[in-house]
Amino acid sequence: MKEREKVLVLDFGGQYNQLIARRVRDLNVYCDLKNCDMTIDEIKEYNPIGIIFTGGPNSVYEETSPHVSPEIFNLGIPVLGICYGCQLIAYTLGGTVTHAQTSEYGKREIRVLKENPLFKGFPETSVSWMSHTDYVSKAPEGFDCLADTKAGTCPVAAFGSEERRIYGVQFHPEVVHTEYGENILRNFLYEICKAKGDWTMSGFVEEQVAALKKKIGDKKVLCAMSGGVDSAVAATLIHRAAGDNLTCVFVDHGLLRKYEADEVMSVFKDKLGMNLIKADAAEQFLSKLKGVSDPERKRKIIGEEFIRTFEKISKQIGAVDFLVQGTIYPDVIESGKGKSAVIKSHHNVGGLPSVVDFKEIIEPLRDLFKDEVRRVGLELGLPRKIVMRQPFPGPGLAIRIMGEVTEEKLETLRDSDYILRDEIAKAGLDEQIWQYFTVVTNSPTVGVMGDFRTYENVIAVRAITSVDAMTADWARIPYDVLEKISTRIVNEVKHANRVVYDITSKPPATIEWE
Repeated sequence: MKEREKVLVLDFGGQYNQLIARRVRDLNVYCDLKNCDMTIDEIKEYNPIGIIFTGGPNSVYEETSPHVSPEIFNLGIPVLGICYGCQLIAYTLGGTVTHAQTSEYGKREIRVLKENPLFKGFPETSVSWMSHTDYVSKAPEGFDCLADTKAGTCPVAAFGSEERRIYGVQFHPEVVHTEYGENILRNFLYEICKAKGDWTMSGFVEEQVAALKKKIGDKKVLCAMSGGVDSAVAATLIHRAAGDNLTCVFVDHGLLRKYEADEVMSVFKDKLGMNLIKADAAEQFLSKLKGVSDPERKRKIIGEEFIRTFEKISKQIGAVDFLVQGTIYPDVIESGKGKSAVIKSHHNVGGLPSVVDFKEIIEPLRDLFKDEVRRVGLELGLPRKIVMRQPFPGPGLAIRIMGEVTEEKLETLRDSDYILRDEIAKAGLDEQIWQYFTVVTNSPTVGVMGDFRTYENVIAVRAITSVDAMTADWARIPYDVLEKISTRIVNEVKHANRVVYDITSKPPATIEWE
């Protein structure tokens, strides 16, 4: 197989690091995100056409901060430093990094000062997104100052050496708030690294199927099938490689949305013809969750019960060597990877028990973002309705019920969620909103229904817009639609007397409430 060109993204712990990798791949260049402590020999072996240093929370002057060997700049490989990465290049090569009296966050107007390949096609001024306290006050010797901020707050907003092909930008070109951010990355990849752009979803599918065929051979595979887009795409990809050796198992853990179990079996077994077995395990899961309120414990319990259920099924169908899961990149990051903090354990990542009765777990989508997974699904020929289906968490409704999971709360949640989805579809907003659901809170409030006092848990509505699930904004649902949703819930759903709307973005909140 012909080796494709690759860019190496070195992770220094910043919040947008996964987004950098995604933007590079959006520009048809493959990249890997690796820890910043890669050795020079490892970098040489990786053989990248370019290297990107990400942002990070540290100061280059701190002894404990991550640094790089100066030798990396003598490899003849183009380097682009972003935010902390920019400061690190300047510091390592003899420039000056200064601590500002006040941090600089948000939009700033930058001025291009000198014609250069990195800013090719740029206007003289444009808006960029800053997020830093330290800044480069003097570029290293032999480097040109390429841009500053119009307000004078950042004297070296970008610097570079066309001869050495080393550049640094203080702002974040990977975020949508930077007006010409994609141009910066494109110019680095195509003007400076001379990329050919050989990374495509059709190529990914072809490579994955070939690699999976080689790995699986004639062995049996068991696929965890939730009915969501991730597991549907993973199962279809594996089916291309394993054929009849693949058995898909759909676990009805009693934590699904209204009518969902029937819909999953109808679509994937009856219409798509997959070898799909349904495991009715509601009683098993709910008994394990009885009395449990802590969200992390819920996730761990559900993760372990998933695996134990698959082990049981695998023994019924004979020896199974591989378990397939639809894990995607945001799951891995939020569960803690490299220098990233653990935000919450995903049932199919951090929730896995230490001993799993399979030869290996295969996660073919582990390095893809949600929008990339959808593109793979369309490339595989899956129906658009399945590919564009809104995400649903593996732990299901358990993490949309605050506190203990009970049958009564599940009924309230299913009914309220069904009404929300029905009204969103009627309003024609179902493909415009990334994800939308209701939550049964653990905060009862007083209401009056008829002539009687009620005291029930508040129902919260959560609806967000996003591209990759790494960041999200709350959806601006029209007031008349919200009114219909609220009116129907308090009139048609048992144990519901108040509805609130969550208007928090991610960050600081996560998409799910638990």
